[in-house]
Amino acid sequence: MSAKDLQNVTGGDRPNERQAIQAELDRRAEGQRLTPAQRRIAQCLVERSAEIGFLSSIELAELAHVSQPSVTRFAIALGFDGYLEMRKFLRAGVAGGANPVAVQANRYQAAALAEISNLTELVETLSDEAQINEIGRALAESQPLTVLGLRISASLAAHFEFYASRVHPDVRLIVQGGSMLEDQLEQSALAGGRVLLAFMLPLHPKETIHALEYARQLGMKIILITDASFVDHKGHADLIVKARVNTRLVFDCYAASATLVTVLLDAMCGNSDDLAQKRLEHFDRSSRKRRVFAG
Repeated sequence: MSAKDLQNVTGGDRPNERQAIQAELDRRAEGQRLTPAQRRIAQCLVERSAEIGFLSSIELAELAHVSQPSVTRFAIALGFDGYLEMRKFLRAGVAGGANPVAVQANRYQAAALAEISNLTELVETLSDEAQINEIGRALAESQPLTVLGLRISASLAAHFEFYASRVHPDVRLIVQGGSMLEDQLEQSALAGGRVLLAFMLPLHPKETIHALEYARQLGMKIILITDASFVDHKGHADLIVKARVNTRLVFDCYAASATLVTVLLDAMCGNSDDLAQKRLEHFDRSSRKRRVFAG
């Protein structure tokens, strides 16, 4: 019997079971970083909750578009001896004891709800206003100001640099690794730059850690923006701010991190001198004169 036939026989997924299975998978995966293939397997288990008792590991692999060994590795990663034990537990132990929940959400809605939770956690992080203002002053006073973001972190670093350059006279963006990275850090330090704002999100590149160590050797103050899973930061940064990354879907989502970027920009502007406001006003006048924007 095919998976599609099974869904017809069982009457489809039951929302209460989906919520219970999702909660159990989240609990067991806490502290781990699931691969995109493993996340897809988890999604299929939640979506096909009514079929768990009937699906073989091969059928689950086909539904998730992964290999059968990936399903076995996923089960072991969650603490089971293998797929059969995981299937039995999820079907009998979790789905059978599911409690009604107030909100029934599909996996896309669940991902958005998880992001709301991450933003709520960020609210608590930002309660230390003195620390945020300290970072803002450090960013404003460093000339040049060096901003580092490699691999996935490059987009957040570029986002910060794009707006920061409107008010800061000299922002230097580093988004490429290799020996050129060291050259750029050294040039910035020689030009008087005393602060490195570094973004390092999962997976955490070794090149970024090396860059932090080299910046430390150059005497730069390091402000690190990272995620809640990164704990090996001792000695890597003078100031660290964390924003949790959403791992509910196949690829990560960074809404809390993006919000943090805007917060830091605001803190930098709030701790800048009057020249910063004049630069911003000049840019606004210039863009209107050149008709840069359509609106």
